[in-house]
Amino acid sequence: MFAMKTLPRFPAAIAAIAALLAGCAAVGPDFKAQTPGAPADFAAWHGGAAELADAGRSAPNASAEPRGWAMFGDPALDALLARVLAANPDLQTAALRFAQSRAQLGIAGSQQGIQVGVSAGATRLRASENGETTRMLDAIDPPNREDLVKFLSAPHNFYQAGFDASWEIDLWGRVRRAIESAGANVAAAQAMLAQVRWNVQTEAARRYFELRAAQRQISLAREDIAVAEETLRLVQARADGGLTTDLDVARQSAQAADLRARLPQLLAQEAQAINQITLLAGERPGALQAELAPPRDLMDISALPDLSLGLPSELALRRPDIQMAQAQLHAATADIGVAVADLYPRIVIGAGLGLQSVSGGGFTDWGSRQWSIGPSLQLPLFDHGRRRATVTLRELQQQEAAVAWQQTVLKAWHEIDDALSAYTAERRRNAELALRERSSRDALQLARVRYERGLTDFLVPLDAERTWLQARRDQSDSDSRLALALVAVTKALGGAGDAGGA
Repeated sequence: MFAMKTLPRFPAAIAAIAALLAGCAAVGPDFKAQTPGAPADFAAWHGGAAELADAGRSAPNASAEPRGWAMFGDPALDALLARVLAANPDLQTAALRFAQSRAQLGIAGSQQGIQVGVSAGATRLRASENGETTRMLDAIDPPNREDLVKFLSAPHNFYQAGFDASWEIDLWGRVRRAIESAGANVAAAQAMLAQVRWNVQTEAARRYFELRAAQRQISLAREDIAVAEETLRLVQARADGGLTTDLDVARQSAQAADLRARLPQLLAQEAQAINQITLLAGERPGALQAELAPPRDLMDISALPDLSLGLPSELALRRPDIQMAQAQLHAATADIGVAVADLYPRIVIGAGLGLQSVSGGGFTDWGSRQWSIGPSLQLPLFDHGRRRATVTLRELQQQEAAVAWQQTVLKAWHEIDDALSAYTAERRRNAELALRERSSRDALQLARVRYERGLTDFLVPLDAERTWLQARRDQSDSDSRLALALVAVTKALGGAGDAGGA
């Protein structure tokens, strides 16, 4: 083995200067988080009729904000959302991109530390007899030139091993800005993951309520067919007894046929909705047939919150797309600093220590050592304007990111206002349709009694039956629209109101 001697040290003054330079402020603009203007609540910025914004504000069941997916009170929906989150391919892709952004942050952070490498090698080599070395022999010892050339060019072994270290003094904050940019990209990827997660949930919920709407319409269609066929048998019996004409039988028969014709289309809608849900869950067609079977109990529409456009506007600022846009603006701002720092010199302090020998036996001798230490300077002089153009490009990209952030915020206000307006309007429509359905049912019962007593012809109860059946379908359709409108509200909020959902 070989004994080590103390290597010469840098003067303390040089080390102090290096530490001072490393603490210099980073060039380029510093990022300041954007705070958009916001109203006290969304009703202040409502873009439609004032009565939609004011309707129901004093209602006893009014809610300040939705309570996440739990507000629907549907265990089947909760189980479906959990299943979709566990297997959705889009969500898996977003998670991988988030992991990639964290790896990029690690790569950027590694530039801040000392870079150390180890090398070793053993080489068999032969020098050229007419190379540069032999030229020196003419001046050193011309009489013995031939013997020296044969000796120097003879094949021999060459052994070497050592390590080297380098550290860049971050004079202008290039590395710090690169780490800042990578950190902002991590935040953007995390916000994107949250956005995809929420989009997958809302899409699954929307498809789920579309399926329930089709199943409810199928159930109503079967009930309507049964009622129409029962009425047809009664009318046929009255016609056989001479109490009415065959015209009434034909009219009721046409009514029953029309109802039966609606059923196949509804069954096709159910099948399509089930397939869309299984695709979101990453399953084959038919894999969730049992889980998506029609429920026994209908959703309680009265349990859905009466938002009344009274949501606090701060909810919008929690939307993942706004957070992602702000993080992207942060990264673009930091990238300007990286480009500006490239305009200035770089100083790298390097050191190396190793062993070299042409003899394996003398490889570890003290005389085989070699070392080097000292700073190196990289000074950009002329690159045809490439670095300046890069700074301009980064500044334009930062301006683009700022415009994108503003557009994202503005779009959020509009989406939330649209969703709240649609939900509030559908609640009012749903209440009126419920009143219509009850009145139509009462009118049908009265028309049937009057027909059975011979006080009116068959057209009156037939028309009353058509009105009642349509009222039932419209009421069921409104129930589904109301649930879908609430899904749209939760989507517009970007998960801000999800306190306990899947």
